Amino acid sequence: MALTEWTRSMEWLAAASEDPGACKHEWQNGSTGVTLLEAGRFWDVLIVPEELGLRVADLMEELTPLDPGPCLLDARRRRVGFLLPPEPQTLWIGTGVRLLGAGTWITAPAPHCRWGALRWLVPPDGTGTLNMPEVLEVALQRCASELSRLQGRCAPAAHGRTAPDEMPGSDPRMVRQCAAGAGVRR
Repeated sequence: MALTEWTRSMEWLAAASEDPGACKHEWQNGSTGVTLLEAGRFWDVLIVPEELGLRVADLMEELTPLDPGPCLLDARRRRVGFLLPPEPQTLWIGTGVRLLGAGTWITAPAPHCRWGALRWLVPPDGTGTLNMPEVLEVALQRCASELSRLQGRCAPAAHGRTAPDEMPGSDPRMVRQCAAGAGVRR
């Protein structure tokens, strides 16, 4: 990562901190090299199980016309987090899937950190590029189905997103519905 790009990435990511100056100082000179960043304002984080998340991250990198958004690996907790645009009226449904939005925090290393137990698989680029929810949803569906076939099981519970009052029924396919304007699509 070139110095200019790294600086831009650090500025962009640190903006989600309560104290951007202290955040940048920790990344550059601190003892831990990680800081707390608030989700829900500039981005939400979709947390998925590691095996699924690594496959999804690989697939999203292969989709060449798209610039993948930031993706963070927490090897200790065996989770992968994808940064998405904040969507307060949307829930993601699936086994082991959790959406972190307003009122939640993540621990993040410096944007150039691509080693260690907590590292960026795809670092932020500093321009505000995030993962597109629609693309991420399709990648989750595809990779979840592939994992199910490889493990010789039925497909896991749906991975998708839905508005809070539209929880999926017995449909085994992934469901995606979100708030649109004043109402919810039905």
